[in-house]
Amino acid sequence: MAPTKVSADTGELSADVTADVRAWRELLARHADLTCALDRALQAGHSLGMSEYEVLERLAELPDHSSKIATIAKSVHLSQSALSRVIARLENDGLVTRDVCTADRRAVIVCLTKEGLRRQAEALPTQRQVLADRLHAPLVKSCDPSD
Repeated sequence: MAPTKVSADTGELSADVTADVRAWRELLARHADLTCALDRALQAGHSLGMSEYEVLERLAELPDHSSKIATIAKSVHLSQSALSRVIARLENDGLVTRDVCTADRRAVIVCLTKEGLRRQAEALPTQRQVLADRLHAPLVKSCDPSD
C-alpha cells in the first residue's frame, strides 16, 4: 500500500495558520503515526505497548537496571499516575519489581528483572525497525489498521 501523505494544508486554511502552526501540526501527525505504528508492532510481536517498552528500555540502559519512578517519568514523558499503571502491568508480567528506596523512604525504585531484560532485548529490533521505516518517511494516515 502506497503511503498517503498527511498534510497540514487540507482544504481552505484561515489566514492565521502560519508556518509554525503547520510545522506544529506536522509534528503532532508524525508523533501520532509513530506511536500507533510502534504500539501495533510491539503488541503484535512482543505483547508490549510502546510505553511499556520505553520503560524497559530506559531501565536496560542503566548500569544497575533500576531507577526511581520520578526519574523514569521524566525520561518517558508520562505523568507519575500513568507511569504507575505501566509499571503495575510490567510488574504483573514479572518484568520489573518495585522496592522502597533506602536513601529516601518516600521514593520507589523500579528494578528490571532478568525476564524484563530478555523481553526488552527481543523487542529492540522491532522498535528500531519501526523507527527506521517511519521516522523520516512521508507521513501516512495515523492508526490505519491496513498500514
